[in-house]
Amino acid sequence: MAMAVDLTMPYYLRCVTFVALSGFLFGSDTGSIGPVTQMPFFKTYFGALSPTITGLLVSSILITASCASLISGHVTDQISRIRAIGLGAAIFAVGTALEGASQNLAMFFIGRALAGVGEGFFLNAAMVYAVEVAPRAKRGMASCTVQLLITIGIATGYFVCYGAVHLNSTWSWRLPYMVQTGIAVILASGSQFLPFSPRWLFHVGRDEEGTRNLEKLDPEGAALEKAEIQAAKARLEAFVPEIVPDTSLAIIESQSEAHAFDIRALFEKSVRKRTILGIYMSASQMMSGIDGVLYYAPLLFAQAGLSSTQASFFASGITGLVNVACTVLAQWKLDAWGRRPTYLVGGTSIATTMLLMGILYASGASNTAAGKWVIIVLIYIFVVSFALSWAVVTKLYSTEIQPTRTRSAASSLAQSANWVVNWLVAFTTPLFLARVTWGPYILWGAFSATSVFVAGCMMPETKGRGLEEIDQAFDRAEGTWEAKVLQLWNRVRKREQVS
Repeated sequence: MAMAVDLTMPYYLRCVTFVALSGFLFGSDTGSIGPVTQMPFFKTYFGALSPTITGLLVSSILITASCASLISGHVTDQISRIRAIGLGAAIFAVGTALEGASQNLAMFFIGRALAGVGEGFFLNAAMVYAVEVAPRAKRGMASCTVQLLITIGIATGYFVCYGAVHLNSTWSWRLPYMVQTGIAVILASGSQFLPFSPRWLFHVGRDEEGTRNLEKLDPEGAALEKAEIQAAKARLEAFVPEIVPDTSLAIIESQSEAHAFDIRALFEKSVRKRTILGIYMSASQMMSGIDGVLYYAPLLFAQAGLSSTQASFFASGITGLVNVACTVLAQWKLDAWGRRPTYLVGGTSIATTMLLMGILYASGASNTAAGKWVIIVLIYIFVVSFALSWAVVTKLYSTEIQPTRTRSAASSLAQSANWVVNWLVAFTTPLFLARVTWGPYILWGAFSATSVFVAGCMMPETKGRGLEEIDQAFDRAEGTWEAKVLQLWNRVRKREQVS
């Protein structure tokens, strides 16, 4: 007798998949803005744009996103994760509608600025929500759903533009933004029907509702998760007066000074290292050059020898598909691979490919037919390496290493750093490439190599641990090079004392 196979998607995963539409919106903008600026009808409508204006146009969304992200942690803690997602999606919809309906370049800039505000709110809230509602054994896989939808959005953006470029009107560049507007409206309205994060409910004192949501989202682990959440909250009750004298947790949670408390708490001794590491990892993710590649893929492929507009657009689309396929694999295996080895091995490959491309351009080997094909292959190896490692680990790790009281604020600060560096990369890449072709690759490769060293020293493993357990891993710096050096130093000192 054949056994019945349950193919029903778990409830927590359905919730995470829906909020991951925020990642799709972010990705679709990333995948479409570069190709849009290369479209003939865009250039005809707005006129020839200098590298400076192009860089500002592409990166303007990141300026407002980084600013919005600075306050999104406070907003997310105050109105809940799902309402922050809905608010961000609604603002994003207004922005993309303005982009698609633009009559002049100023209107397009305003639309991108508004879309960036929306991204600043919903992307941080979506990642925090995914981390908080997933069972501990599936947290890596669940949070990767956001990254998976980002990569699907990037590929979709490329291919929508690849198809739209054939339209013999301004609809060639307006269509991608109309599609994004429709999806943003769906996310804004649908997110309000999702359950609140149990940890947010416990954080704001709605314990009974938090217990019910835990049982719906994680029936098997609800009892253990509830016990750990309540124990962590009890420890915080005793700890709060050390941060803010003569102040109770109840007052902190109910008064407007909560945001100031969050900022101070981010750099309190027990979490300072985690906050700095999360900010550094988020910044280094962008300094790898990934968005320089994704935003300007048609330009990079053209420089590597694919001179036809359609050929470079198509190559960009293939890059997007490779990105999706690798993210699916990473989502499936991340909870088995672990966060630390995935980051270190992937970072080594990222640094190596970037440095090799820089050397090929600097030496002049890129001018040969063989050199051009090697560069194209290295671009794909870079995308594969990034998609399998830093793309899925960075946001997850910087979010899960924080306790509930600082998670949203720390995540928003790290995301803000991510967007600030992203803006620098997006703005300077066309200027850099126009003057020193090899320069960006050497810079990105060197920074990535440095990041591997820093992570090796400071990054303990977190896979399989409860969110409330991770504190202990950081206290002991388990498995890091820093801990191994200290252990070796202590052994040497003991031997000297004995002798």
